[in-house]
Amino acid sequence: MAALTDQDFPGHVADRLAALPTVQAVTLGGSRAQGTHTPDSDWDFALYYRGAFDPADLRAVGWEGEVSELGDWGGGVFNGGAWLTVDGRRADVHYRDLDVVEHELAEAREGRFHWEPLMFHLAGIPSYLVVAELAVNEVLRGELPRPAYPEALRAAAPPVWRGRAELTLGYARSAYAARGRATEVAGALATAAMDTAHAVLAARGEWTTNEKRLLEQAGLRGLDAIIAGLRPDPQRLMEALTEAEALFDTAV
Repeated sequence: MAALTDQDFPGHVADRLAALPTVQAVTLGGSRAQGTHTPDSDWDFALYYRGAFDPADLRAVGWEGEVSELGDWGGGVFNGGAWLTVDGRRADVHYRDLDVVEHELAEAREGRFHWEPLMFHLAGIPSYLVVAELAVNEVLRGELPRPAYPEALRAAAPPVWRGRAELTLGYARSAYAARGRATEVAGALATAAMDTAHAVLAARGEWTTNEKRLLEQAGLRGLDAIIAGLRPDPQRLMEALTEAEALFDTAV
């Protein structure tokens, strides 16, 4: 079989995923769906299932890589997936339980969400991440809703995120900066910046699905200069926290 072109590749993967038991829809996400990819970007797919889904069915397709069990990636809205090599390309597959997705869509429309930890994400993720995916990802097979950003969520989410950032910076000031702990202050600044960026984007009604370009989207890249100037000196660390607070307060 001849190698697939980039134009044909997503359809090939989607056909295989859509044929799995209980799968109702397949999407393409990430930079490939948003047109911001580079030639070496990986491919992000999601399979939406209704009822029971058995990862063994995905494993049986025979693609090289790792296939997780349900819940292995935290057990929340982001409940598992696979890291695969398909036709020489890196491809991630995320599991999406349609009952969970529809619940979080209804919650978001009422301005409700919760926070979950997720590996590689400094600030964790909001439960409305799965709603954002519906809004921005490309549906390859099946049918899925295409929600607008709920006005209730625009009102409710920003103060939650800014509150998290404020608490993180306050703790850094008392527990780390006063003791000259530059590494811990740097971590707190990065986490608070991601929290603030989520607040900024929520206030705008702008979806985001990961942290890769979050600071750029929110206009918070100036934090780099503050972190670059850190040193294990209590006074300098206190000043850095104050500078960061000023940056965060003006981000809109």
